[in-house]
Amino acid sequence: MKRSHYIIGGLALAISMPSCLQAQTTQPKDTTMTRTVVVEQEYNPDIMDASKVNVLPKVEEPTVSKKEVEYATTFFPATSVPAGLMRPYTGKEVQPGTTPGYVRAGYGNYGNLDVLANYLFRLSQKDKLNVRFQMDGMDGKLTLPFTDSEKWNAFYYRTRANVDYTHQFDKLDLNIAGNFGLSNFNFQPESVNSKQKFTSGDFHAGIHFTDETAPLRFNAETNLLMYERQHNMFNESEANTGIKETIIRTKGDVTGAIGDQQLITIALEMNNLLYNGYTKNVSTGDEYFKNYTTLLLNPYYELDNDDWKLHIGANVDLSFGFDQSFRISPDITAQYIFSDSYIVYAKATGGKQLNDFRRLENICPYSELPEANTTATLGYVQRPYDTYEQINGSIGFKASPYPGLWFNVFGGYQNLKNDLCYLGFDPNDIHSGSYLSFAQDNTDNLYLGGEISYDYKDIFGISAKYTYRNWDSKTEEYLLAVKPASEMSFNVRIHPISALNINLGYDYINRKEVKEYAKMTAINDLHIGASYNVFKGVFVYAQVHNLLNKKYQYYLGYPTEGFNFLGGLSFRF
Repeated sequence: MKRSHYIIGGLALAISMPSCLQAQTTQPKDTTMTRTVVVEQEYNPDIMDASKVNVLPKVEEPTVSKKEVEYATTFFPATSVPAGLMRPYTGKEVQPGTTPGYVRAGYGNYGNLDVLANYLFRLSQKDKLNVRFQMDGMDGKLTLPFTDSEKWNAFYYRTRANVDYTHQFDKLDLNIAGNFGLSNFNFQPESVNSKQKFTSGDFHAGIHFTDETAPLRFNAETNLLMYERQHNMFNESEANTGIKETIIRTKGDVTGAIGDQQLITIALEMNNLLYNGYTKNVSTGDEYFKNYTTLLLNPYYELDNDDWKLHIGANVDLSFGFDQSFRISPDITAQYIFSDSYIVYAKATGGKQLNDFRRLENICPYSELPEANTTATLGYVQRPYDTYEQINGSIGFKASPYPGLWFNVFGGYQNLKNDLCYLGFDPNDIHSGSYLSFAQDNTDNLYLGGEISYDYKDIFGISAKYTYRNWDSKTEEYLLAVKPASEMSFNVRIHPISALNINLGYDYINRKEVKEYAKMTAINDLHIGASYNVFKGVFVYAQVHNLLNKKYQYYLGYPTEGFNFLGGLSFRF
């Protein structure tokens, strides 16, 4: 539940915990179908916030501690739409007796909608079935940027349904899950397409070896992922053309323990990507979406003792067919812990970022597929090449000198091959009335940042984070116009009495300025929210975003809501 994605609009942020836009420099590996274990926990999930989007690169510095720190907070990624992950609620296991059901419904201005229902069926001590339904979105008039107050009747609705079953054997967990997703939204006036619909579904089956004391352990899973983009721009006369993507994903790993503190693991993942629908030039018969296979081999060694945590390995990536390639990148993390809660760390990672249709939706749902770059296919589109992170290296220092207080400083460098981004049809006019299009180039990213947080018991919490970035592109400089140059977030959580929670937050993201390109206005969102326990199992919640009524964009040329609010009720039963 920590990961979700934004749409344009203002659905409320999580009330019960602070959330901030997290500085990012690498996309996480696609875990859409990773094994999901449903466990019992008091259900208080994030509330979708339709006024933001999380498409920024990511810094994931190690977060370990030799001792427990009182009420230490974690910087959660901001919620966002559209979502690449579709899975039931998961959490930490606690004592039985928690409420299995949760229902939430809210509404606000701009037609902001928030509906969520979840129920955990405890079929037996070893069998659990989780069912979940969610719908959120907006429908209202927004003012288009770079215009003389031109209005746009915008709407964006997202629906998700999930079923997850887990059976616990003595030393194995069997997990079976199914997911469905639907996104409906429209484009700004004069776009190539007037509206869009993304339909997705997947099936997952996997086994997980749970005996951590065994000298040899394993995991295995298979997944079938289906996705359809209903409208795609091939040329001006054939704008509405659907393309279906099917991925057969097989994953597994084997781990051998070397004593109590060391282990060796070999992990393997294979993706078979299949395409049908409008995938070829009807005149010439040329194919623009070719089936292909990717193979990832990830062997690594780990050491975990009182002072050192080492992870030494490599990512070996192969592709066959479209985007045929062979690449190797590091998979190394080193952390040294001293004086109980002071950590020095270094990290060098990399690997393939699969640019499937799910990732395209996450990066920019309004963007069209890129044009094929050969004379024979001019005017037609193709699937983007997969992005490859050749290296993402960082060093940092994290410490907790006082209970409840954490600070972290870090810096690093990232190199991306075929970095996937998007740009306007006319680089000199963001609001050209045409379309956004995915584009790729090799990019470099130098980043520096720091974060600090303090929590006093369960009464008061404060956190702040700042990240500076210096992006460079070899040929497509216009791509950098949507890249963040600096990011800052600030959050305060107050829990004065047991029934009341209050959150105050501020997010600021400044985009890189590119010569001869209209600069996007910096994101500037001051927000506040609260929830109150009226009586047992019943809560009232409210969230207000863009308190300063600023005009800015999360997607190029697409406006966000002004001052917006959402409120409703939630029930645990």
